[in-house]
Amino acid sequence: MIIHYDRDTKRNAQLLRKNMTRQERHLWYDFLKCYPVQFRRQKQFGRYIVDFYCASAKLAVELDGSQHFTPEALAYDTERTRLLTEYGLFVLRFTNEQIDRHFNDVCSEIDRIIRERSDHNT
Repeated sequence: MIIHYDRDTKRNAQLLRKNMTRQERHLWYDFLKCYPVQFRRQKQFGRYIVDFYCASAKLAVELDGSQHFTPEALAYDTERTRLLTEYGLFVLRFTNEQIDRHFNDVCSEIDRIIRERSDHNT
């Protein structure tokens, strides 16, 4: 599937990298940045931006704050996940609360999925 990019989405991704949430900063600086398999922050896929992306595992890691739990946002995220899956991505979602309260479990789950989906020995 061909992924088309636009300048507005690219600019938004750059802004999101500069203005990460507290939970995004925690996951990035305390786990993903130094993880043995490379991750990218705020990676663009067409008109969508995923919080973190691991190309070798085709894994998108999304952190969901309270704004994601309205009926409209849940419907949007469902459609977004469906389209990202069409790009061949596996979308793994965590709530901000999970990052705050169960950080080690989140990291273990990301590691497990990467080991299942990638050829790297991490």
